Amino acid sequence: MEKFAASVREFLDGHASRREDAGTVEWGVGPDRIAYFSADPPEVDAAKVAQARAWQATRYEAGFGWVTGPAEYGGRGLDTLHDLVYDGIEAEYDVPDTGVLAVIGLGMIGPTILAHAQDHIKDRYLPSMYRGDTIACQLFSEPAAGSDLASLETKAVKDGDEWVLDGQKVWTSIAQHAEIGMALCRTDPDLPKHKGITAFVVDMKAPGVEVRPLRQMSGGADFNEVFLTGVRVPDDHRLGEVNNGWRVALTTLMNERATVGGEGAGPVARATSLPFLTAMLEANGVLDDRATRRRLAELYADQAATGYLNHQAIRRMRAGQEPGPEASVSKLLFAQNLTRTAHFAGEVSGPRMIADTGEWGTWSWTELLLSTPALRILGGTEEIMKNILAERVLGLPKEPGIDTKSPFREMRRSGSSS
Repeated sequence: MEKFAASVREFLDGHASRREDAGTVEWGVGPDRIAYFSADPPEVDAAKVAQARAWQATRYEAGFGWVTGPAEYGGRGLDTLHDLVYDGIEAEYDVPDTGVLAVIGLGMIGPTILAHAQDHIKDRYLPSMYRGDTIACQLFSEPAAGSDLASLETKAVKDGDEWVLDGQKVWTSIAQHAEIGMALCRTDPDLPKHKGITAFVVDMKAPGVEVRPLRQMSGGADFNEVFLTGVRVPDDHRLGEVNNGWRVALTTLMNERATVGGEGAGPVARATSLPFLTAMLEANGVLDDRATRRRLAELYADQAATGYLNHQAIRRMRAGQEPGPEASVSKLLFAQNLTRTAHFAGEVSGPRMIADTGEWGTWSWTELLLSTPALRILGGTEEIMKNILAERVLGLPKEPGIDTKSPFREMRRSGSSS
C-alpha cells in the first residue's frame, strides 16, 4: 500500500497543486458559495463538465481512472482500499470536480454494466465511461414511481431484435450531459410488479429521447424529466435477463447509497467543517454563547460519528469482509447532518441569510438550505432507508400492505379510477 500511495503522490504532484490547509479558515477571504447542487449558468456548467472529462482522461491514462476495475477495461484490478487511498490523497490537491462523471456514471452505472451487460457492451462503454468520454445517467424514477420504484410504468415492447420504449422518467440528474442512460422498463404487466421489469442501456441521443430541465428552488437545474417516445433499443443493450431487471436495479441502488453516504468533498465539506463553523460563530459574535457552542458541539459529534462509521466500513474492507449496514446508516446521517448544519447557520445568520447584501458567509448558505429537502429524498427516502434497516438489520417484519403477488396490471396505482 505504501508503494501505491507513493505512486499516487508522484502522479498528483506532476499534474496538480496542493490545496491550502483546510484546518484554518480566514473569514471573508476567498469564495463563500455553499452549494450541494449546481446553479451555474449553462456556459459555466459546460466548462466544468469539459474540465471534469479532461481530468478523468488524465487519471485514466495514468492508471488511476478506475483503480478497482478489471485490467481489460483499463482498470488496475486493485481492491476498494486502494481506491479509498487514492481518493484520500487526491482530496489534498486542487483538481477539477468530477462529480458529473463519478457520482452516477462511474459510481453506480459502471458497476452495474460490469455485473450484468454482455461482453461486447462492456467493451464498448466501460473504457469510454472511465476515460471520461461517456457520461451516464439513471432513468429510474417516474411521476408515480419514486420511493416505490417497482411501480414504474414506462414500457418496453419487443420488436424483432429491438425493444421499443415509451414512458416518462423524472428527477434524472445530469441527463442534459449524458450520452447513455440506464432505464428500467415494464416488460410484462401480467407478472407481479417486481418481476416484470427489464433494464436497458439507452442512447440518450437516439430519436425519441427528449430531456427537459426541472428548475430547483435553489436556482439550478441539475434534475430533468426525460420523455421516451418510440425509442428503439437493440436487445444486446439489455442488462441481465428479461423480466429480471429488479435484480439489476438492486446492484445500482446499493452502489447509490454507498456513494451518497460517503460524499464529503467540495464547498459543502469545507463549510460544514468545525473550523469554518467556528469562524462563522466568531464573525457573528456568538462564539462565547453557551447554548450556541453546545449546538455546535452536537453537530460536530454527529459528523464525527458518521466519519467513524465510514472508517468502520474501511476497516471491514481492509480485513476482506463485506460491508455491513454502514452504507444505509451513513446515507441517513449524511443528509441529516447537512440539514441540521444549514438550519444552524440560518439561526446564527438571522435575517441576513434571506437577502443578498454582499456580506460574506451569510446569503451563501441559502443554496444549501434550499437543497436539504432533496438530500433526504435522493438515494432512497429516509422512510425507505429506515425500513431497510428495520427489516435487514433489526429483523423486524416487513411493512404490511405491500402486494408482491398480484399481476401489475391488476394493481391500483396513482391516477387510476376506483
